Amino acid sequence: MKSFGTYIIKGLFLFCFLTAFHGISQEDEPEVLPEYSKYKDLTTKTWINTYGNIRIGKRLFWDAQTHLRLAETEDTPFVGQVAQVYNRHAIGYIHSKYFNVRLGGVLRLNFNTDEASTDRNLVPEWRIWHQYQFAQALESMMIYHRIRIEHRWTQGFAENSEYIFRNRWRYMFRMKIPLNNHKLKPKTLYVAPEAELIMQSGKAVVASPMEDLRLTTTLGYILTPRLTVAAGAMYSQGQDLSNGGFFKHSWAMRFHVYFSPDFRKVKNKLPEIHLTD
Repeated sequence: MKSFGTYIIKGLFLFCFLTAFHGISQEDEPEVLPEYSKYKDLTTKTWINTYGNIRIGKRLFWDAQTHLRLAETEDTPFVGQVAQVYNRHAIGYIHSKYFNVRLGGVLRLNFNTDEASTDRNLVPEWRIWHQYQFAQALESMMIYHRIRIEHRWTQGFAENSEYIFRNRWRYMFRMKIPLNNHKLKPKTLYVAPEAELIMQSGKAVVASPMEDLRLTTTLGYILTPRLTVAAGAMYSQGQDLSNGGFFKHSWAMRFHVYFSPDFRKVKNKLPEIHLTD
């Protein structure tokens, strides 16, 4: 008899295929692209993130994330104003020590950061997301492959703007390398380089499929088996949705707290698993 976990995994992949191509048709009228691609002005940001993986069963866990994202103003770089507030949650399933999946929803609050705008200051954004993470041990380091697929409904700041549906296709490669120990354990300082490519599709995506390419290096410290802190810098660039001939690019400071409480009795706990990224 197949395990309950096998049915969960098959159900998640079926959901992915059923929703993958919804809304990928393009507009009939082409965009007016510039003769050469152009970069917009460089911007600066600060992201403050918490990541909680809370065990709720032998194989199940609750992924609870909150993100505060700040953006520059004309007078203040990096932290001039609030840009987005994230609430991302999911239920995850641990298939093995090196593979887990998650399915959940996101409420993102988008703030209007255009200081000259007279449109609304705040609009909500809704997402459904599912994620498939693979981990691999190599010598003293860990390597992660993360596939995340998001189905998002976004809205402009103009009054009575209609929601736009898009799919996001995300792949991230990440390494976690201990610096002062032979393995990742408490009191270990580590460096984590990563690269993530984010593609998008939908009716509004005419010539701008590459939403973002993110290159990040993070320095982290494992305080306890259940608590890690980290900070780093990220450079990103991607096409403007309204015109794929224009590229946005930015530098961001990133600060993270990873926590993974487990309130189950010791006899019910599985061996250590790689969840905190």
